Amino acid sequence: MYKILVSDKFSELGLEVFEKAEGVQVDYKPGLSAEELAGIIGQYHGLAIRSGTTVTAELLEKATNLRVVGRAGTGVDNVDLKAATKKGVCVMNTPGGNTVTTAEHAIAMMLSMARKIPAACASLKGGKWEKSKFQGTEIFRKTLGVLGLGQIGRVVADRGLGLKMRVIAYDPFVSDDQAKKLGVEKVELDELFERSDFITIHVPKMPETENLINKDTIAKMKKGVRIINCARGGIVDEAALLDGLKSGQVAGAALDVFATEPVTEHPLFAVEDVVVTPHLGASTAEAQDNVAVAVAEQMVDYLVNDVVANAVNVPSVSKEVLAQIGPYIVLGERLGAMQAQLSHELPKKLSIIYGGDLNDQSTDAIGVAVLKGFGKHFSGDDVNFVNARHIAEEHGLSVQEISQKHAYDFTSSLTVKVTYPSGDERSLSGVNFGPSGISLTRYNDKILSIEPEGHVLIIRNKDEPGVVGLVGTLLGEAGVNIGNLRLARDQQGERAMTFVTTDQAVPDELIAKLESDPKIESAKRVEL
Repeated sequence: MYKILVSDKFSELGLEVFEKAEGVQVDYKPGLSAEELAGIIGQYHGLAIRSGTTVTAELLEKATNLRVVGRAGTGVDNVDLKAATKKGVCVMNTPGGNTVTTAEHAIAMMLSMARKIPAACASLKGGKWEKSKFQGTEIFRKTLGVLGLGQIGRVVADRGLGLKMRVIAYDPFVSDDQAKKLGVEKVELDELFERSDFITIHVPKMPETENLINKDTIAKMKKGVRIINCARGGIVDEAALLDGLKSGQVAGAALDVFATEPVTEHPLFAVEDVVVTPHLGASTAEAQDNVAVAVAEQMVDYLVNDVVANAVNVPSVSKEVLAQIGPYIVLGERLGAMQAQLSHELPKKLSIIYGGDLNDQSTDAIGVAVLKGFGKHFSGDDVNFVNARHIAEEHGLSVQEISQKHAYDFTSSLTVKVTYPSGDERSLSGVNFGPSGISLTRYNDKILSIEPEGHVLIIRNKDEPGVVGLVGTLLGEAGVNIGNLRLARDQQGERAMTFVTTDQAVPDELIAKLESDPKIESAKRVEL
C-alpha cells in the first residue's frame, strides 16, 4: 500500500482520484507547519502539493520512503529539484492545466486597469458618485505588446486579437512563420517598447529576464504606457515602475505577482492607477480541478504502474535503461541549455549526434533531454520530458537526430549542433568518463575538457599574453572565485577560447568590463 500526503488545499475531484485508486492510501492535511511536515514525511511514498508547501533538501533527507512529489500547477520553484534528483525522487507538475486561466486573468487585469474599475467600485461602495473622476481609455485599436509567446502568451495574443487590438510580440525563439500563423507581428524588444500602448509580460523568471522592465527600458516606452505582469515577480523592477508612474511615463500598471510574496504593504498600493491582485492567475475552480486531477492521476500511475508523465527531473524510461544512459541524459540537457543560452536567435535546425557505442543504447530519452535543456530557456519552466518535442515543433525548430560511428577519439560521444538561418553553426560535444563524470570535450573544432555544471564563463579572446591574468584579476576584484579554467586555441597567436567555471554567478558589470578590453572579443555567461 502506497501512502500519499496532500499537504496543501486540494480540489475534491483530485482527492477522489487518490481515494478511488487501488493500492493507494491518501491523507489530506493542508496547513501543516514545516516542523509538523518534517515529523511525518518519512512514512509517505508520495507528496502532493501546490505553492504552500516548500520541499527543501532538509525535508527530503527526512523523507526516507518518498518516491514522488506532485505539484498541482506549473511552477516548481518551491521544490529543491537538485536535492530531489539526488535522492531519487521524481518531481512532476501539470503543464498547461492553468494556461487559459492565467491568460484570462491578464486580460481581466488589463481591462480593469484601462477602465479604472477597482477604484470606481471602491468609490461607489464608499458612498460617492464620482463619474467624471474615473474616465478610462478604450483598448479598441490600441497596440498590445506581448513579451513572450509561450503557451500563456499565445492565448493572451489570441484574446487581444479578439478584442480588435493590434498585437505585436517579442520572442527571439519564435520564428516569423509561427508568429504569422498566430496573427501576430513579431518585433524586436525596443520596437515593442516604443509602439505598445499596453505591455503584458509572459516570460519565465530567469537571470536574463530579472528586472527586464527597469528604469532604462521604461524610458524607451511610449509615454502613457500601461504594464501588466501576471507572470513572475522580479521581472518588473518595482521601484523603477513606481518612478515611472509618478513621472507620468507609465499611465497605469496591473500586477498579480511581486518580487516578495506574500505582500500586504507596498508603495505601489497607494497609487490609484495601479491594480493589484494576490497572485490569482491560476485561481479558478476549473483550473484547480484540472491540475489536481492531473497530478493525482500522474502520481498514482507512477507509484502503481511505474509510468512517468510530466516529470521535470526524470525522463520517461525504464529503470534498466536509465541506469545505462543516465549520465548522457544529464549531459544532453546541459548541452542543450548551453546552446540555448549562447543563442542570439532561434536556430533553423538543432542536430543531436550520437557517436560510437552510444548508438547501441536507446537514445530517445537523451534527445528529449537535449530539447528540454534547450526549450527551458525560451519557453519557460513548463518544458519537461513529455512536452519538449512538441514545444520545439510548435516554435518551428527543425530537430535532426544522427548516428555516426566515430566519437571524437572516445568510445562514445554526444554532440549538439545548432544551425542558424544565416548558415552559421555551433557545435558542442561531450562524453561520460564513468566515475569521473561528464565533460564538455569540444566547442566547434576546439578541444578542451571542462565539467558542464554551475556557473560557466565562455570567453572568445585574442591569443596573446595577459588574457588569463586579466580574467583572473577582474573575477577576483568582483569577489568571484574560479573553480576551473581551460584554454582552447587553433594556432599560437590566433583566436582562442577561455572557459572558466566559477563558484558564484558572474555579474553583468563584469561581463561589460571584460568585453570592453581589446583582448576580449566576447564574453558569455551560462548557468547550468
